Amino acid sequence: QVQLVESGGGLVQAGGSLRLSCAASGLTFSRYAMGWFRQAPGKERELVAAISWTGNSAHYADSVKGRFTISRDNAKNTVYLQLNSLKPEDTAVYYCAAGIEPPQYWGQGTQVTVSS
Repeated sequence: QVQLVESGGGLVQAGGSLRLSCAASGLTFSRYAMGWFRQAPGKERELVAAISWTGNSAHYADSVKGRFTISRDNAKNTVYLQLNSLKPEDTAVYYCAAGIEPPQYWGQGTQVTVSS
């Protein structure tokens, strides 16, 4: 079956950095656009960043442009999200998704907490 397993979350101070990873199995990874979503307490899940199946095109939410970078390694079936200049409002559970509109598969999520 399809599995998306996120890792790399944690507690970091404002201004710090984290790198999230999402390892995929059970699907033809290189055929899927991949995305990172996040959900903060009491808020709806939102798309943070997405990357095309080739890796040549990426999209970012306005709130993270210039701070987050999405990338993928099709040889490793892995998608990454580099989070820089983190802010307390970035605190959320971050989810990896295969497929974007709509997401077809979801990971279990990884918590990112940014302290002020």
